Amino acid sequence: MKLKKTLLGIACLASLTAGAANADYPSRDVRVIVPAAAGGGTDAIVRKISNIAEESLPVSMYVENVEGGMTATGLLQLMKARPDGQTVAAITYDSIITIPWKNMLPGFNMDKMRMIARITSEADAITVPENSPYKTLDDLIATAKEKPNSVRVGIQNMGARTHLTLLQLQQQTGAKFKIVSYDNSAASQKEALLNGEVDAVVTSLGDLAPLIESGQARGLVEFSDTQNEGFPNVPPVTETDTGLDLQMGSFIIMVAPARTPDDVIEKLETTYHKAYESDEFQQWLKKIGVTPAWLGADDVTQWANDTQQQLFSTMDDLVDQGVLEK
Repeated sequence: MKLKKTLLGIACLASLTAGAANADYPSRDVRVIVPAAAGGGTDAIVRKISNIAEESLPVSMYVENVEGGMTATGLLQLMKARPDGQTVAAITYDSIITIPWKNMLPGFNMDKMRMIARITSEADAITVPENSPYKTLDDLIATAKEKPNSVRVGIQNMGARTHLTLLQLQQQTGAKFKIVSYDNSAASQKEALLNGEVDAVVTSLGDLAPLIESGQARGLVEFSDTQNEGFPNVPPVTETDTGLDLQMGSFIIMVAPARTPDDVIEKLETTYHKAYESDEFQQWLKKIGVTPAWLGADDVTQWANDTQQQLFSTMDDLVDQGVLEK
């Protein structure tokens, strides 16, 4: 009986100690992993919202770029981090779709992390240099059908989201593009577009906002059914003469390691939500042409599961048709 009481006392003490520790959270600076190169759209958005979020905390939130493996390298660091809320990460399409579908991290599934919130949703788009002869999506498709492989289009990694977007465009139109793959970074696509390595790139308009605003590039189409207020001259694909309804894009979700305590997740969600709702962040998103799309911890987890199942089915169908390799 004494042993049982002793064990119970130890358990209660441990519980109280953990509770006290969580109540003091965060006790030191929070590391925010961005699994992509500096200078891209994801990096900019995460830095912006984290800078605003830290104003509500007694500590700093510092961003670290961890490139490699279609976000797998950064994701692996997150999963190995202590589940205390001192390390969080921003994940995108590849973390939810490409990595598990290709089994790039054996044994990985979304149970290896806890979702804090979805911040933004960005449709893919096709962007060309300002002096490009292609004035519309129709122009681009017509040339790619008449002269297969003559139009060079830059994507972010073979098998990644932008590749899937372009494959679906080819399949639905009969066009044939010369696909040029870069690392998982919009920064590489920017450079390729400017130096003439490619005729067009597939990524979000937000990723290329500085080039578009400076007049060095222009968007042909956004794969969405809604007009982007930040880029009023770029039509959604549903308003082009192509008759297409191809909707694809990325998103940014903040996550923590699995087993992170509920109260820490709640603290992080509340902190990021306050930053998200700030006028500074909302106006900044509008300026760069990115759609705010908040989902809290519970809702984003369900949304991610549903999205994963839907896109896995689409990709498996493309494999069966010989369009995509797994």
